[in-house]
Amino acid sequence: MSGLFGPFQISASGMAAERLRMQVIAENLANANSTKGADGEPYRRKTVVLHEAQFDELLSGVEATGIVEDTRPGRRVKDPTNPDADADGFVTLPNVDSVTEMVDLITSQRGFEANVQAMNDAKQMFQKALDLLR
Repeated sequence: MSGLFGPFQISASGMAAERLRMQVIAENLANANSTKGADGEPYRRKTVVLHEAQFDELLSGVEATGIVEDTRPGRRVKDPTNPDADADGFVTLPNVDSVTEMVDLITSQRGFEANVQAMNDAKQMFQKALDLLR
């Protein structure tokens, strides 16, 4: 039975993974200037870890196995008027680069759209097969 619905399962897994990537990217962009989080530290960029998902012996898709924080340090800027500045007047900004996030967002959006198109194509093929059987 998975053979019949395999293309839908593969596309759905890709769409779910890309949707999660877009949500994490949106969170990164929203916190690009958050110098102090709940833990008192600047926000850290997050990324989604994706791996192959095996549906059966023939079909595989993709699944998100986790969300990890980027451990690279944030950028330090001199801003003694900022309430989060240290004793030397420096503020540590999040390690989020808006340009990188926008490129990742566009890539993720294109991946989502490709999976939607693949699902629509599979639907059309099934419809044509049913039309031939009439």
